[in-house]
Amino acid sequence: MNIIEINGLTKYYGKHRGVEDLSFSVKEGEIFGFIGPNGAGKSTTIRTMLNLIAPTKGSIEIFGKDSRKDAALIAEDIGYLPSEVYYYEEMKVGELLAYSASFYKKDCKKRIAELSELLELDLSRKIEDLSYGNRKKVGIVQGLLHDPRLIILDEPTSGLDPLMQQKFFHLLKEENERGKTIFFSSHILSEVQKLCHRVAILREGHLVKLDEINNLRDESYRRFTLETKEGSLEELLAVEGITHVTRENHTVSFIYKGDMSRILPFLAQAPLRDMLIEEPSLEEVFLHYYEKEDQK
Repeated sequence: MNIIEINGLTKYYGKHRGVEDLSFSVKEGEIFGFIGPNGAGKSTTIRTMLNLIAPTKGSIEIFGKDSRKDAALIAEDIGYLPSEVYYYEEMKVGELLAYSASFYKKDCKKRIAELSELLELDLSRKIEDLSYGNRKKVGIVQGLLHDPRLIILDEPTSGLDPLMQQKFFHLLKEENERGKTIFFSSHILSEVQKLCHRVAILREGHLVKLDEINNLRDESYRRFTLETKEGSLEELLAVEGITHVTRENHTVSFIYKGDMSRILPFLAQAPLRDMLIEEPSLEEVFLHYYEKEDQK
């Protein structure tokens, strides 16, 4: 069963493109990654799904219901964490969460206590006294306190320290094991790789790829930065899978896709002073998808 069905979704802000002719579905019980650079249209899609903004054309169904006509009914089973959280500054955390819980026809006190303890959130503090990271924790608790079927997260980890990110990821996996569907929007590839079953890749409002995360992992990319001595790197740079080569003085950088065992012998023979191997940015990883689109 599909929890989310999006067909031909288009949203324009005047003459400015939000998303265009977007179609995909999200299966019940999966963690679905929704990724792309900032400005690709991720937040526009989410806000349209939640009926916070109206589409220019196209349709969205959530739980088999129309996202606009049945928005109030759908909202009862959705937990949403926006990319930026804003609250009443004078309220205490506990008061705010109790107010949020009052919109649902269930007792959320136990769940609020459990989540707050897990995330080390002090319910007695005023919102105005919280750091950005602690405000994000309030948003996480607020989104999960009513035990929703569908959890929608828009850049959820910004502001969380690495230890708290790990706790949050563990929480999401537990929620998923309990049958919850999670829609996870991010521009950070490593987050998506840790959590998601399938991934939709967005570029300039268009869907450029939809695939299983295991297939994405098979397309392993690394960014190499080499500091060289005197000598030629041409044999190394001719290895299949190397693209986007840049040179500056004695430094050469490139993106490599493929089996590491294929490139290691050439690196061992190259005249190197130093070498850095790291995960490329999302923009770099998906350059080849973008370029394929441009060539059509």
